[in-house]
Amino acid sequence: MPTILNHASGSANPATSLSSLWAYVQPALDHIIKSPSNDPNGKAPAIDYGLYAGIHSACYNYFTAQSESGAISFAAPTDLKSNHQGNSGTDIYEQLEQYFSEASREIALGAPLDDITLIQYIVPSFNRYHAGAQSANRLLNYVNRHYVKRAVDEDRGWLRFSDVFDSLAKNINAEDTREIISKLLREKRLQELKKWGYEEGDPPEQVAFAEGCAEAASPIDRVVPISSLAHRRFRTEVMEPLLASPKIKGKSKAKHKIPKTPAAPNPALPRGRLARAVKELLETDDIDEEERLRLAGGLAKTLQVVGIRNDHALRKKLDKYLTTTNSES
Repeated sequence: MPTILNHASGSANPATSLSSLWAYVQPALDHIIKSPSNDPNGKAPAIDYGLYAGIHSACYNYFTAQSESGAISFAAPTDLKSNHQGNSGTDIYEQLEQYFSEASREIALGAPLDDITLIQYIVPSFNRYHAGAQSANRLLNYVNRHYVKRAVDEDRGWLRFSDVFDSLAKNINAEDTREIISKLLREKRLQELKKWGYEEGDPPEQVAFAEGCAEAASPIDRVVPISSLAHRRFRTEVMEPLLASPKIKGKSKAKHKIPKTPAAPNPALPRGRLARAVKELLETDDIDEEERLRLAGGLAKTLQVVGIRNDHALRKKLDKYLTTTNSES
């Protein structure tokens, strides 16, 4: 995949408005997010250094211009999606969320119906998307530094005080200092990160990975870094629809008739497309064991990175298979 070169922005300064900035940024995002390439090293397609530096400068100048015009006012914690076009950072953040949502839907629309073929499509598609998300996170790091960091400081990140208020209220006395409250919040954060694979003593890279998973699992009203924003939208637009079981329309019943409780789960009930695909993947003889292990491992990692929790039935099934297979090898 060739490197995308710096494109002329015409006479317009890309930092003068959101539309100008987005017209400058979007071609680079399309190149690194949507290019149909499979780099063996897992890297996104490169962009020209001049364009990279130009986008960074344009973002800096855009935020600076808004700050100087007195436009800094952030969205209310419960109203991120309302109209804040003049706010410093909210407009470009919402534009990025819409972009990742649309990019993820394009991937979902291209998914095949066949079961194993579905996994063979999802795993490399996510690998490309994930590499692009990491590249976009670096490219637009100033958005993280200027907008996301401040939003987190204002209690609008993936873990909020309201999430832990009940448990904190039981342990906080009127005499407690801000430091004690902060300590309890840090402990709660570590408890959450352990659900995503973090263990005490892990290196910073593992802590960052676990936090990225937790961010991707957060509700869409939470402000998270750009890479986690991309992963969260992959979850909502691609994975969750594939995980959903189809609704079954029951037969009409006579009035006042008491329905019978089934003695056991009906194995014939239809399940989500991805659950059926995994079942076939683990049971079929049409692929060799090495390919089965590669696809199962890739799908398990995808589910984790986009924020599907470890108590989900499909994650448990894949983890059990991977643990058993690796212990036997």
